[in-house]
Amino acid sequence: MIFAFINNVYKLLKITCTQADLSRALRAVARAVGNGKTHPILSGVLLNADGGSLQLTTYDLSIGIQTSIDAAVATPGAAVVPHRLLADITGHLDGDSAISMTLDGDRIALATAGGSYSLSAASADDFPGLPAVAAADGAVIDLAAPLAAVIVAASNDEAKQVLTGIHLVSDGTELRMEATDGHRLAFSQIVTEQEFARQEVIIPRKTILELQRLLEETDDEVKLAIATNQVKFDFSNIELISKLVEGKFPDYTRVIPKAYKNNFTLNREALLRSLQRAAIMTSDKFKGVRCLIEPGSLKISSTNADQEEAVEELEIEYAGDAIDIGFNVTYLLDVLNNLKSDTISISLGDANSSALVTIPDDPNFKYVVMPMRI
Repeated sequence: MIFAFINNVYKLLKITCTQADLSRALRAVARAVGNGKTHPILSGVLLNADGGSLQLTTYDLSIGIQTSIDAAVATPGAAVVPHRLLADITGHLDGDSAISMTLDGDRIALATAGGSYSLSAASADDFPGLPAVAAADGAVIDLAAPLAAVIVAASNDEAKQVLTGIHLVSDGTELRMEATDGHRLAFSQIVTEQEFARQEVIIPRKTILELQRLLEETDDEVKLAIATNQVKFDFSNIELISKLVEGKFPDYTRVIPKAYKNNFTLNREALLRSLQRAAIMTSDKFKGVRCLIEPGSLKISSTNADQEEAVEELEIEYAGDAIDIGFNVTYLLDVLNNLKSDTISISLGDANSSALVTIPDDPNFKYVVMPMRI
């Protein structure tokens, strides 16, 4: 990709850092690098050195990610360099290598113990600044698990923008999250120690997926700030800023069943494995499995176009009505794979009603899945 430049006065920059730190930081900011077709400078990473640190920023005008690493700063300064080239070079160096970077006009020189490289550089003044979002309002100790449980229900249909993200509602000490694609709905709630102002926003799916990826490498708490059209997450020396989805999320409370009389609890892992085996007999075009629930038994079956069949049977403590119902097995596998609880509870009305999946003694999670005709 061609990197475009403007003849500006370039700021000085001379630093030394380790390969491991620089490579890790470049990976952290990688997903917010723009494709550069409309704005070539967005294919770069902004380097800003001052004090004893080097700050790295990428921004595709939708998502911005910023992080910093320790560095020996001989001369403070800033510049924009092609992210892909810098990441490829540092990624192939030894982890304990020292990297020196020196800016000279529109070139930045990289020096290591075994080699040297010269990369194009653009003025930091031409890189768009990240949107300003007020200081974080509160802290969430475990944001990763609730997000993982909810994001599976978000839609992939870009024609329905409001359904492609997570609906986040802050209200007092509660943070509520919902997602739906019209066939299923996931709800999760977090109770915090600090109060939030009442706000209601839709966070894009892409942002949540990126946040999940970054949270995989840390156990730090997440600080959250919500502005009129932006959201910011601060954690583990990383700042993630994103645009919000415009529109109004549908009223999810009407979808969640409240008075089902047919209920049973079973081991999550056992159900997951049975469904995975039954799913082998389904096809890409038809992912349906049949569930026959009778007193003491849950029988799961599936067939393919060649009339081959899989049947799985689980013992359950159940004394309710006999129900013969079908589901898209992918929808069930999604939720079971992303929950961490040992057991789950399933509530049913009849063969034409949705199923409600919950966690025993935990009112903070609900998953609703519509039946399908088998």
